[in-house]
Amino acid sequence: MKYHIIINSVKTVEKLKNAWSTEDYRTLLEKFGLEDISNATEQELLEFLAMAISDFEPNEAAAIVLEYKLSEQLNENQIDQLSHEMLLDKISEEYPDISLHHQLYNINQLLHKAYNGTFPNTKATVIEFEITPNEDITKEVILKSFEKTLANNNVIKRLFSSQLAGEEAFDESESIIWDLTATGENSYILTTSEYWMSRDEFKDAEFDAVVIPFEEEEN
Repeated sequence: MKYHIIINSVKTVEKLKNAWSTEDYRTLLEKFGLEDISNATEQELLEFLAMAISDFEPNEAAAIVLEYKLSEQLNENQIDQLSHEMLLDKISEEYPDISLHHQLYNINQLLHKAYNGTFPNTKATVIEFEITPNEDITKEVILKSFEKTLANNNVIKRLFSSQLAGEEAFDESESIIWDLTATGENSYILTTSEYWMSRDEFKDAEFDAVVIPFEEEEN
């Protein structure tokens, strides 16, 4: 399938919209020992949470937030280990299970702000683009299309060359792209980690790409 792509903007951000809900803030405040704040606005809740978090040691706070968001994916030992590693490394880029990168990014940025930079600062990339024809658009199709414009040293191209070429299944695409939202007839907004795609890795703003689907061999 041949697609025509126009990249309208590529932005680097340090916080994602709607990463946390008001209910998230209220629950976390309870976990950090604050209650009865039902009349607070979302901004006030966030300010209260930042103060409550800062009363704890950084790794203790990290463990509380990790347990809240990822207790179904991580066991107690993994959470304890991550709560210490997050202070030293960009875990949302380095953790082996890339399906957790999105949540780890949001957790990291919440803690980074609460502790005024004690945790490493990680960044996300938000891309607005148009693609035609608007047919069979999936995260896999978008990554295979973008391969045409991304720099040769891009980490996706280095790690997943066989998947991009249609030689292997590209299940990882679902985790590499955190969100893909249609905004118009042919337009989309894509969110991912700067680790996977950064602003300076895009060579062309308009290009054609041929996407080769992976086809399993029949026995």
